[in-house]
Amino acid sequence: MYETNTKTDKLKLLVKIVFPILITQVAMYLVTFFDIYMTARYGTDDLAGVSIGSSFWVPVYIGLAGILMSITPIVAQLMGAKKKESVKEAVQQGIYLAILLAAIVFMFFFLFIDSLLGFMDLEPAVADVASRYIFAMSLGLIPLFVYNALRSYIDALGATRVTMVITLLSAPINVFFNYLFIFGNFGFPELGGAGAGLASAITYWLVLVIASAIIHTQSPFSSYRIFRKWEKVSFTRWKEISRIGVPIGISIFAETSIFSAVTFMLAVYGTITIAAHQIALNFTSLLYMLPLSISMGATILVGYEVGAARYKDARQYSWLSVATAIAISFVSAGILFFLREPIAQLYSSDPAVIDLAVQFLVFAALFQLSDAVQAPVQGALRGYKDVNITFIMALISYWVIGLPVGYLLARFTDFGAFGYWIGLIAGLTAGAITLSIRLLIIQKKFKMSQLY
Repeated sequence: MYETNTKTDKLKLLVKIVFPILITQVAMYLVTFFDIYMTARYGTDDLAGVSIGSSFWVPVYIGLAGILMSITPIVAQLMGAKKKESVKEAVQQGIYLAILLAAIVFMFFFLFIDSLLGFMDLEPAVADVASRYIFAMSLGLIPLFVYNALRSYIDALGATRVTMVITLLSAPINVFFNYLFIFGNFGFPELGGAGAGLASAITYWLVLVIASAIIHTQSPFSSYRIFRKWEKVSFTRWKEISRIGVPIGISIFAETSIFSAVTFMLAVYGTITIAAHQIALNFTSLLYMLPLSISMGATILVGYEVGAARYKDARQYSWLSVATAIAISFVSAGILFFLREPIAQLYSSDPAVIDLAVQFLVFAALFQLSDAVQAPVQGALRGYKDVNITFIMALISYWVIGLPVGYLLARFTDFGAFGYWIGLIAGLTAGAITLSIRLLIIQKKFKMSQLY
């Protein structure tokens, strides 16, 4: 991390920070991607079960893990303000909180998942796969949450290439264990969709071991002595992490859970529709790693500049991030639209599933621009530590606008299942507009404070 003076230098630093984050996010997402892809090759019922299971798993995990993302702006601002001595305590308290959150999520799934699945009108085979998949995934909750805390620390130091290398290892590890446990190769039990969950859990443990070893032994991370002389639990520090992190987590939960809610509502249309919807959503989520990575880079860079009281530079990084994401969104939309049939065929050989997935992918192409605006804007706002209004805006955009619009279109028009995707487009567009207005307000506030 260093100060920049020109927009060209800022763009170069943005790319330097974001590119490794992108590779990292893609590698992390490939764990879920290959779960879906390899399960689709195993069978339609297992694909539907993993789709339902991941629809429970992803928003709960991402929402709570989002709390730990607050470590990034906290550490980034400490670094910008030259308060390096406070970094160790912040990270250690984040690890404590990560373990607590993992335990809460595990107990929630252990006690309630079968009851929640029982409320849905699922075929018995699909419900069974979903339940076993979620339980297997839950075995990796602790390493997954702790790694998120450690990753936020590494990224805040600007060493995004390190997390890139660590996470790149996760994809081949996951594919290998999927091959063993989904299909029962080399004498391992053939678990189908549940095997994908077990493979992911093993992968998360191995990734945590690798990350911990690097932080403990390699410079500059070892100089902060993160794993030595552990501090006592500090509820004051937890309060700071939670004050920033809880709104971030709720905001992320509001965005991801609406996709899960749509999946649940599509259950009434049958297994074929669920499978086709999941194919479109899975590939779209892979492309979303582009604006999401830019968002995370914006948090680091804006947070660093705000900590150093260079508010003009923070403002420039904010809008440079948005412009970059918008340019990329046109490429993403083109891929989804022009290659929609080959994409669908990657996942399934079932003609009915392919035909429906191709139609869903058209709607997915339409909300690429909205994603490209709202994601980096949210990242910039987190860099300013402005999170409370943001999560309220997210709730309204997705749950007050997006889901009701989708429900009305699906229930009372000829759009049917596609109505929910139109609702998603409406929600994402509303979020992009309102969050952009909020960012302008915050930047004006910081500009005025600098003048006086």
